[in-house]
Amino acid sequence: MEFQHKSVLFDEAVDSLNIDSTKTIVDGTAGGGGHSAAIAAKAGRLIAVDRDPDAVQVLHERLDKLGNVTVVQNNFENIRQIVADLGLDGVDGILVDLGVSSFQLDTAERGFSYHRDAPLDMRMSKSGLSAKDVVNTYSEQELADILFRYGEEKFARRIAKNIVEARAKGEIETTFQLVDIIKQSYPQRAMRDSHPARKTFQAIRIEVNAELDALSNLLDGAMDVLSSGGRLSVITFHSLEDRMVKERFAKWANPCTCPKEFPVCVCGKKPLGKMPFKSKAPSAAELEENPRARSSRLRCFEKF
Repeated sequence: MEFQHKSVLFDEAVDSLNIDSTKTIVDGTAGGGGHSAAIAAKAGRLIAVDRDPDAVQVLHERLDKLGNVTVVQNNFENIRQIVADLGLDGVDGILVDLGVSSFQLDTAERGFSYHRDAPLDMRMSKSGLSAKDVVNTYSEQELADILFRYGEEKFARRIAKNIVEARAKGEIETTFQLVDIIKQSYPQRAMRDSHPARKTFQAIRIEVNAELDALSNLLDGAMDVLSSGGRLSVITFHSLEDRMVKERFAKWANPCTCPKEFPVCVCGKKPLGKMPFKSKAPSAAELEENPRARSSRLRCFEKF
């Protein structure tokens, strides 16, 4: 199985974990093993985690021979369980890359891409709620809310209305059926900015995979399993997840709730750690080689 994925911010992400041969690192979105292989070469032990069974198969093929890698099929949001099940007291670093892999986008039958006609799916785990379920069973209000909240789609109500009208004539089963409905919902002037389906597909994918809930759970769990000096590095791809990471890191670094006019802190809330750097974006050279990296940001937090 060819599971190809161009790992974004590759060197920056690996370097941010401050790896050495004494450390145990978790790659929570191991995918095709790009970041994982580089981490395993430096770390004492790597826990390579992915929810996608296709990715897990490839990870075994590519990483088992290294000898210091444990491959786990699970959702990174279950980081506490993953660490506990392996009998570990803690880990020294966690990396998650929140982008959809190139393999998932380019494998038409997975239904992630609006450029390829395929069954509406979008399930990273290949199980549970699908995009077809969302499009055909959610109410018009629920669809509009999802498109607006997760896709920041300003034509959300019009698209939701047209989806409901279209499915009354027959189930919406394919990506191109949905793309056609979205295009009919867009004013001609707005079609020039970017592909009209981009935001809707993002929103439905986030809903199908409960991505923001998973990220929130990961952030909570990471602080429980990281050892002192351990680092959490997160690569985000859109404003919703980046905002969540940015705000959570800022709160951990400065949890004080005292009024600004107080000369000293009296609330007693101590920082949980520090941010080694604010954020990192891909270089011009990387963007030229991999345009899909354009919206990515890397953030890192080190636990005290």
